[in-house]
Amino acid sequence: MNLLKRTLPILLILLLAMIGCKSDKYNFDELSPTVRSYFTLNGTALNINEAITFSNKSEHAEVYNWDFGDGTSSTEQRPSKIYTQPGVYTIKLKAIGPGGTGNYSVDVTIIDPNAIIDTDKELFFIEYGSKLLRRLSLVPGSAAETVVSLDGKQGHGMAYDAVNEKIYYCDFQTSNSGKIYRMNTDGTKSELLLTGLGSPYGVALNLADNKMYIADGNNISRANLDGSNYEKEFIKVTSGAMRAVGFNTKTKLIYYYDVNAENMHVAKADGTGSAIFIPGAYGYGMCIDEENEKIYYDDRNSGGLMRANLDGSGKVKVAAFSGNRGGSGVAVDTHAKKVYWCETNNGLIKRANLDGTEIEMVLSGVNNPRGMFIK
Repeated sequence: MNLLKRTLPILLILLLAMIGCKSDKYNFDELSPTVRSYFTLNGTALNINEAITFSNKSEHAEVYNWDFGDGTSSTEQRPSKIYTQPGVYTIKLKAIGPGGTGNYSVDVTIIDPNAIIDTDKELFFIEYGSKLLRRLSLVPGSAAETVVSLDGKQGHGMAYDAVNEKIYYCDFQTSNSGKIYRMNTDGTKSELLLTGLGSPYGVALNLADNKMYIADGNNISRANLDGSNYEKEFIKVTSGAMRAVGFNTKTKLIYYYDVNAENMHVAKADGTGSAIFIPGAYGYGMCIDEENEKIYYDDRNSGGLMRANLDGSGKVKVAAFSGNRGGSGVAVDTHAKKVYWCETNNGLIKRANLDGTEIEMVLSGVNNPRGMFIK
């Protein structure tokens, strides 16, 4: 009897284990086939106002979701599309069926064959999500190309020295070990100028006085252009968080954001006279148009790209943004009278006339665009 009491629990455990380990058999022939998303179109360099025809070659799909890269979409199996503005657009197709989901995308260049091309300028921008510095010819319909990989670095602020043809770039990859680099415009001869910064988000250049200004934590720091004579607390905003900085070479004024208190400040080039310039402004990008005496700036409290006079008056919204990251990059082409900006959340780069009219798509499908300048 005692033996039975001892062995019965063991037998029950073994029986349950055998039942639990029962092998299920699957008939893989009954599984739905894998969905494949794929399409072709009549060329990848096309004209505005001309219909694009798609050949949908997806397999085993029942639902089709098209994204044309300009804010429009379709659920047709074989849609057609007409673009009215030149630019580079990323067309995406998500095909859905019983066997899963397939994704496919193609970049297309849309050109205006009647456009008068009078520029050799290039737009440089940071593709933050891919850790790349890229450039795009401002000739309509041009495709972006990579200048250099920024692997191992992280940041969205940069400035251009047009006299010496150098790019200054911020890196906040590691907190309290931020860096400032300088390189040629082709990405060669990278130099480490400063290290040990807190979290450098932006840099502006004062070439006449051989100085750079850095938006870093609760400070606007200053150093010589070669990184020497570093002054950490050149301008200090208690409990502040600096996210962008600009410099007006004509008026010798520094402009900078504090996103904690949500104000834009202005100060003299020697750091004195600091004051709130535009109260309530919250953003990560700015550009000073010295020729037309305007400042363009990202203001997420206003939901768009703003423009103001250099005394802070005359604030107007130039373009609306969607998403919580607004536009971290802004640049002005004074020759062509165009303002460029990125819509970070949407992966877009756009441009418009300086008053915000005639908005055009420049580039879509950008993996988190950030800082930019025009060379």
